[in-house]
Order: sequence, then C-alpha cells, then structure tokens
Amino acid sequence: MRVRSWFAYVIGTLPVLLAACASISPSRPPAHRDMTKAQITVLYDAFGNSSAMQKDWGYSALIEYGGKRILFDTGNNPAILAQNAKTKGIDLTMLDFVVMSHRHGDHMGGMAHLLAVNPNVKIYAPKEGFGVYGGDLPSTFYRKDASLPPEQRYYDGAPPALMRFGAAWPSANFALIDKNTEVAAGIHLIALVSDKPGTLELRELSLAINTPSGMVVVVGCSHPGIDKIVAAAAAINPRIHFVAGGFHLVASNDQEIERIVSALADTFKVAFVAPGHCTGEPTFTALRKAFGDRYLYAGLGTTLSVGANARPGNL
Repeated sequence: MRVRSWFAYVIGTLPVLLAACASISPSRPPAHRDMTKAQITVLYDAFGNSSAMQKDWGYSALIEYGGKRILFDTGNNPAILAQNAKTKGIDLTMLDFVVMSHRHGDHMGGMAHLLAVNPNVKIYAPKEGFGVYGGDLPSTFYRKDASLPPEQRYYDGAPPALMRFGAAWPSANFALIDKNTEVAAGIHLIALVSDKPGTLELRELSLAINTPSGMVVVVGCSHPGIDKIVAAAAAINPRIHFVAGGFHLVASNDQEIERIVSALADTFKVAFVAPGHCTGEPTFTALRKAFGDRYLYAGLGTTLSVGANARPGNL
C-alpha cells in the first residue's frame, strides 16, 4: 500500500513538477565553448543571396569570439528574426549576452522573440534618461518652487534623490551603459551620442573586440558617425582589423561618402570592411573600389571569419 501511495503521489505531482521546470526559462551560456571560433553571422538585413532567410530592413548579427556568443541587435520583426535564426541553426537560448545598439525599431523590433526564448539573458543597452530600456535621473534635473503648497509639488516637495523610470520590457535583464565599458576580457562597448540632425542626442553602443589581429568593430547604425566610433576603438588599440555593420550613409551625398571612405582607408588604416544595413548602395560601391579584396560581402546569412584569415563565409 505504501508503494502504491507513493506511486500515486508521484504521478499526481508530476504535472506540477513539469510545469515548474517549463517555467524556468533558459539564460544559458554555451555549455561547450569553442574557443577557436572567430566569426560574425548576419541574421538580419535587407540584401543578400536567395535563401530560406527573409530579407527585411534592420540589423542583427551573432558574434562568436573567445568562447563567447553575443547577439548584436534583434532586427525589425520578431517572426523574421525567429525564422532567420532557425534557418541558420542558431540557438538564441545559448547566448552569453546581448548588445542593443540603440532604440530604433529596426534594431530592437525582434526583442519579443529574444525574450520569449531567453527571458533572463543579460542585455546591454544605452542609458537614456527616459529611454525604452529604462533609466534613472537625479531629481535635481527639474526646477523646484518651494513657495507652492505640497499638493502642487512633485512628490509633495520631497522627491527621491534618484528617480527611476520604467522600460518597455520591464522583466528584461537590462544593464544600461553610458560610457565606454569593458564587459568581458578584451570585449568593449563604445558609448557615443549622435550630434547629427534628426538623431540629435541619440545614444548608441558599438561592440569593439581587441583581438591579436587588432580591433574588430561591430556597429548598428553609426548615428554618432562611423569615423568617431572607429576613433574610439583606435584609442583602445590603434590597429583596426575589421569593421562590420551599418555605416549610416544610405542617404549621404558623394562628398560625405568620400570623406568617410578616406577616413577608414587612409586615416585609420582599417584592414577589412564588411558593410551592411544602412551603409547605402553608393557607399558599397565606393568602399569596394577603395578596399578591393579587403571589402567583404556581408549580405543576409553570410558568416564572416575574423582574425588573421578574415574572409566571407558561405550562406
């Protein structure tokens, strides 16, 4: 009878145990780290060879280096991110951390899928006072008038020293960055602010990895200026090995494109470029002309090897 009672108890509680296990969502770094991998896989972009992956305006890439797996941005649409990751056989539950470059929808639109499969993953994002990723400000940011009665004053005239503001994804594990930060050995986040019309004061993070071959820089949209981002990376290591992502010259005139191409090729002596997303078609042409075989095609689905043997991979 005792055995039967014990068996009935186990069977009765099994659904509860299974439900509890299912509710513990993954936030797992890779169990078996490949320390030799040094590559960037483009998961989201609007150009590329024909494949099962879906093209759309936006950017996302998986960076694998030194045993780390880093998702950089989440693209424009959660369903498309899910489809493209599945097509490439990339498991988004197996990430060390995520970097969100900035708050524009074509870079953070896939967040819903990321959080559905990996709700506890650490996400580095730019810190803004009232940003979608959350934030805080000292209560000294607003002027006060002590002559008003308490009911007409914020917090009855006694605000908290630090005012915290909500995020669009309140349960996400955000770490907000407002200055250049080394988040792992040799892996840096570059934090800059745009001074360009249309994106004035927009904060953006870029990823810079200090490799034996030089700095590998991954950018989202380069709103602060690709030249300023590369200059910040060069302050860590003046040898710039590789720059990939969106250079934000999609609507720029020929003179501005020529200035940036010259800065990358001549001033910073960038070894390889792998432009995508908002770089712009005329800029693709100008970069290809300037860099020759050091221009690496980076369309949707491409895997780019970085390091001593930098080269584009296959879809």
